[in-house]
Amino acid sequence: MNFEFDEDIILENDVLLLKPILIDDIENLFAIATADQTLLQFSPKQVYTKELLTEYIETAIKLRANHSRYSFTIFNKHENCYMGSTSFLNIFNTDDRLEIGATWIGKQFQGTGLNRQCKFLMLQYAFDAVNAYRVEFKTDERNLQSRKAIEKIGAKFEGVLRKHTIMYDGYRRNTFCYSILKPEWELMKPLFLHAQ
Repeated sequence: MNFEFDEDIILENDVLLLKPILIDDIENLFAIATADQTLLQFSPKQVYTKELLTEYIETAIKLRANHSRYSFTIFNKHENCYMGSTSFLNIFNTDDRLEIGATWIGKQFQGTGLNRQCKFLMLQYAFDAVNAYRVEFKTDERNLQSRKAIEKIGAKFEGVLRKHTIMYDGYRRNTFCYSILKPEWELMKPLFLHAQ
């Protein structure tokens, strides 16, 4: 796999534009991040105040510089507004694997099919552009909405990491793990394209 952290990765289709997160995106994401305090209730990090959002974005930028995470803003071209953020993380070029996660989108965009389109753009980049063999997804055991969304795109459930991650409130969560492998992607890709 050849994931390049120094490259400005732009992913887009007719509806969505994913571009690298920048410090200026504090203003772009502020309304969506602060509209609902429960938006990231199952995430280790919160964004529901300007201070928390600023810390989140500053950390994302540092992690890209450290070659461990690559975060994007998600822009809705049809609505002419920002929807949220998503990331490639746990990127290991030597093992040909990465994770798609740290995704949060405004409540008004959930259940609309836009997250599926976002995941397709990311999966297409991971498998077809940088030649990943394995793409992983992880989520809180309690986050049924996220688990259903991951299963709906065709990821395979692999198991549970018990008491795996400490949350913002001190709760130690169980993490559900999923993956898609390159041969599976080749079978899934036409279904994604047909659904676009």
